[in-house]
Amino acid sequence: MSPRQAERETAPHPRETSLLLGHRDAETALLTAYRSGRIPHAWLIGGPQGIGKATLAYRMARFVLSHGQPLSSSVQRAENLAIDPDDAVARQVAAGSHGGLLTLERTANDRGVMRTVITVDETRETIGFFGSTAAAEGWRVCIVDTVDELNPNAANALLKILEEPPQQSLFLLVSHAPARVLATIQSRCRKLRLRPLGTDEVIGAAAAAADLAPTDLALREAAEASEGSVARALTLLGGNALKLQQRTAALLARLPQVDPRELHTLGDSLGTSDRVALAAFIDGIDRWIAERLHADEANANQNLPRLARLAEVWEKIVRAARDTETYNLERKPLVFSVFGWLADATR
Repeated sequence: MSPRQAERETAPHPRETSLLLGHRDAETALLTAYRSGRIPHAWLIGGPQGIGKATLAYRMARFVLSHGQPLSSSVQRAENLAIDPDDAVARQVAAGSHGGLLTLERTANDRGVMRTVITVDETRETIGFFGSTAAAEGWRVCIVDTVDELNPNAANALLKILEEPPQQSLFLLVSHAPARVLATIQSRCRKLRLRPLGTDEVIGAAAAAADLAPTDLALREAAEASEGSVARALTLLGGNALKLQQRTAALLARLPQVDPRELHTLGDSLGTSDRVALAAFIDGIDRWIAERLHADEANANQNLPRLARLAEVWEKIVRAARDTETYNLERKPLVFSVFGWLADATR
C-alpha cells in the first residue's frame, strides 16, 4: 500500500481538492505558459510523494477547461489557477464526469483487486479521447497519476500520442521519480519540479483534509515528521503510525545488524489488516532507501554495485508490499523479508 492510498482513505481525491498550499512558482509557470497562447502540450510534474502534484494538475485542468481562450481578458487578468468550487466545470471534474478530462490511474480489475500498474488498454483510451474533433470542441486534458505506474507497453502507447499531439491537447504527467521516467517521454515534456512543503503549509493542507484545527498538537507533530508531504502527515496521524515509523527508523539505523526479537515486535505492531500501519511502515522503508540512493549518487562510479543492489531491493519491497496489501497477507513475514533483503544489500 502506498502513502498516497492511505491519504486518499482520509482525504478527498485531488480532483475534489480546490486548496493548493505552496508551489506558487510552479502554478505561476503553468499560468504564464497558458496565457502566452503557446503552452507546451505536455508537462512532467515531479517531486516527492504527497506534496500536491496531482492537486496542481487538477487545478490546471479545471482552469483550462473553464477558460478555453488563453488570450481572453479573464485569463490575462488571472493571478492564479483557482476557479470557484461551485463552477460547473469544477463540479464536473470533482465528479469525474467532465468530457474534456481523461485521467489515467490504477484501477481495480474484474475481481475488485487494485492493479499494480496502469495497463496498455487503459492508456489506449487516449487515442479515442484525443479525436479529430477535439479542436472544434475545445481543450482536452489528460492527467496521468502517476506516469511511474505505466507498464512498458502503456508507456510506449502514451509516447505515440505525445509524439503527435492533437491541437488544444494538454498532458499533465505526475511522477514521484521523474528521472526514472522513460527518456523519450521526458524529452517531449516541459519539466516542472515541485519541492516539499514547509511545516506550516503541511499543517494547513492536512488540517483542511482531515477536518482538524491547525493548532492540534498531534497534527503539528505529524507535520514536523512528514518531510514536507501532506500524504505522509495524514498517514502519521492514523493510530500509532508515527511511533511505528520511529521504531522502523531505529532498526534501519542499525543495519546490517538485525535483531529478530525486535522484528517480531515490529511485525506485531503492524496488525493483520491495519492499512495505515502498513503504509507507514513501507513509507519509512521507502524514504530510507531513497536517502541512501541519493547519497550514493554523488560518487556513482565508486558506489555503483551498492546502488544496483539497493535499487533491486527497492523493487522487491514494492512488489512484496503490494501483494501483502492486495491479498491481506500476514505482515510479520514481510517485515522479516524486508530487513533480510536490506541487511544483505548493505553488508
